[in-house]
Amino acid sequence: MPSCVLAYSGGLDTSVILGWLQDQGYEVHAVYVDIGQPCEDRQAILDKARRCGAKSARSIDAREELCRDFAFPVLAWQAKYEGQYLLGTSIARPLISKVCLQAARDVGARAYAHGATGKGNDQCRFQLAAEALDPSIEIIAPWRREAFRKEFPGRTEMIAYCQAKNIPVKASVAKPYSSDENCLHISYEAGQLEDLTVDGEALVDFGMSVSPEKAPDKGEKVTIGFEQGVPISVNGDRLGAYEIVDTLNRVGGRHGIGRIDVVENRFVGMKSRGVYEAPGMTLLYAAHRALEQITLDRDLTHLRDRLSPEVAEMVYYGYWYTPKMDALLAFIRDAQKDVTGEVALRLYKGNIAIASRTSPKSLYDQGIASMEGGGSYNQTDAEGFLRIQGLPYRVEGRVSPRKF
Repeated sequence: MPSCVLAYSGGLDTSVILGWLQDQGYEVHAVYVDIGQPCEDRQAILDKARRCGAKSARSIDAREELCRDFAFPVLAWQAKYEGQYLLGTSIARPLISKVCLQAARDVGARAYAHGATGKGNDQCRFQLAAEALDPSIEIIAPWRREAFRKEFPGRTEMIAYCQAKNIPVKASVAKPYSSDENCLHISYEAGQLEDLTVDGEALVDFGMSVSPEKAPDKGEKVTIGFEQGVPISVNGDRLGAYEIVDTLNRVGGRHGIGRIDVVENRFVGMKSRGVYEAPGMTLLYAAHRALEQITLDRDLTHLRDRLSPEVAEMVYYGYWYTPKMDALLAFIRDAQKDVTGEVALRLYKGNIAIASRTSPKSLYDQGIASMEGGGSYNQTDAEGFLRIQGLPYRVEGRVSPRKF
């Protein structure tokens, strides 16, 4: 019997796929990759996989690795897909593939299955990562197989299959949307959210944050420390990468921080709507940007900002394990070597304000910047600077006078 590793979440899709793979003659090894899903019972998920016939079921803790080696380098790039989305799902998918392939090697499986549909981005992220790490692996994506879609054209048929096989699932036909969670964020999509006239924030039962209207009437200040662009502390307490994200999720969540509702352009070409909440990462992005304002020089900042959308696009599409990404990650590590210090943020009902910035590497010189008299900046020097800057435009103006 051929063996297969399944990236298993315990939800409707992967529960059906576990049974379907067995129907196709596979010995299935279920792998639950723990990336800090805040609302899930890990042991119950593994027990369910075993009851459903999995040859083995294991949970692998990848929370620290997700934050340290994936999310924080993306943070250093200030990468946001299409200017808003903090890439919480996108960042996690290459790591899930890596962990599943390591498990496949352990059990001797030569196939790797996942529950991503043929319409979404996750199929790209899972497969591109898997093929880069193990070019010989067989990828099983049931949703891209006509026989599977014929058997399961919709959720009704999947739920009926689970009932017939005595597979317990929480899903119901009437569920108004689907969600995907990890420690970086929770995403909500599909169902009633596909109707753009539906108020997403009113529909969704958010798991990480309260609404700004229900946030405390008293604000809160939080201080985040960085070392060479990497978050290292919260309110003076040095913490691990996952601990930082988890702590800031709770801090930001109780003040309604980090909710967005976007219509984005998927890699496969269609537009789709997503509602996201990422309280901790939103705080980290704000603090990191504020610290860079005093520690990065102008030209390096502007170069990073020009490349940042391209990095976000690569992460979103699934091009993590590529030579180009390797080079970009090496660049940002060097660019961040002086981004060290602390930033204090004030949080109030969904809003973030900068309270203070301090750094031993600060490039801010109050004596130069001051608008008061004195200081070390000689304003007369600007005369020659501007004469040189304006030279080509004076020449052009004489040759081709502009009408005004």
